[in-house]
Amino acid sequence: MTSPLVRVHSLTTRVEAPVEEVFGWHRRPGAIRRLTPPWTPGKVRVEATDLADGTAVISLGRGVDWVARHDPDGYDAPHLFTDRLASLRPLTWTHRHEFAAVGDATLVTDRVETNVLGRMVDRMLGYRHDQLVADLAAHHRTYAAGKALTIAVTGSSGTVGRALVPFLTTGGHRVVRLVRHAPAGEGERLWDPSAPGPDLLDGVDAVVHLAGASIAGRFTAAHKTDIRDSRIEPTRLLAEAAARSGVRTFVSASAIGIYGADRGAEVLAETSARGTGFLADVVADWEAASRVDGPRVIQVRTGIVQTPAGGALRLQRPLFAAGLGGRLGSGDQWLSWIGIDDLVDVYHRAILDETLVGPVNAVAPEPVTGRVYAQTLAHVLHRPAFLPTPTLGPRLLLGKEGAEEMALASQRVEPAALGSHHQFRHPTLEAALRHVLGR
Repeated sequence: MTSPLVRVHSLTTRVEAPVEEVFGWHRRPGAIRRLTPPWTPGKVRVEATDLADGTAVISLGRGVDWVARHDPDGYDAPHLFTDRLASLRPLTWTHRHEFAAVGDATLVTDRVETNVLGRMVDRMLGYRHDQLVADLAAHHRTYAAGKALTIAVTGSSGTVGRALVPFLTTGGHRVVRLVRHAPAGEGERLWDPSAPGPDLLDGVDAVVHLAGASIAGRFTAAHKTDIRDSRIEPTRLLAEAAARSGVRTFVSASAIGIYGADRGAEVLAETSARGTGFLADVVADWEAASRVDGPRVIQVRTGIVQTPAGGALRLQRPLFAAGLGGRLGSGDQWLSWIGIDDLVDVYHRAILDETLVGPVNAVAPEPVTGRVYAQTLAHVLHRPAFLPTPTLGPRLLLGKEGAEEMALASQRVEPAALGSHHQFRHPTLEAALRHVLGR
């Protein structure tokens, strides 16, 4: 008999893919990372290698682990697997993952029996199903269908890399992490940014280059040097190594900072003139360093990424949740943003869509002003946004130059190169924030 403290939460969703494919997706490395909501404190430390009898470990911080053990008695491929909480007593958690074929589609049911209270469980299930449906749809797109590549990735531990790598591996691609420490297993290779080894990219079909020092921080001379030196020469050397190794595709991170800090309400496409200022200069040289003969080269000009796992939203969310948020400065500046999963989709398309070449604006189709951004975030969190931050605040934190180039920049950018046919998961800001914040 179920304890009165234990509730059963369930959610069923139709997924437009055969049951064997949907079940197989859950078997691949990265599945649990793609399904773990970014608003939770949990960080996946160990993935289960076997859905019938494996163990997953999620770190909750301060040495506390959520240990989920898979139950052989609750396993029936491709229709069922079950995991149970094996730590954190007296909490209980039994999670049945059920899959039923409906023609060429699948009904996916998550059924959780737990004494964990609150709406967190239902929010988590909704997020999981949205991710599963959207990820499988992305892997079915025309440019991606049937392709399985070996993809080398730098910066795999950063905010974008932590989302992109598991998306690629659940899609059937082999990912080689290029790391600057002693490699841990066959999935990593030692990369010296100042002297890439001659065999670094052997057997690699595509390179995704995400590494670079964080731009966030006060624009001191030392910080500006780090920003520049971590991008220009390492990118040039890696692109040349890719060309020598016969890599077919080289995708490099870039930024909408190339358009300059103050373009007002001017609509900016990839063909627009570059702007002026430190970041515009760095990004222009960064992109130039990636242009080599041989591979198809794409520069992903990224807007303000929306995820509570990193970047601006990670800093803003607690302030707004406490009712202390508001617009920056006048709020009239244009903010070109993109949800983390839409950014993953842009990188995915850049890797696989051979029609995509050169600079690509990775921004949502509906930019907003700073005032609208603050109002929308506050609305999603059910909080007021009555406390504007005067321009003095960012200038004290970032310095005058840093504040003008980052916090107070006005860039109204459109994703012209992606084309009107590109499918965004979350084309509007409210939809993107509701997804990544579980609201």
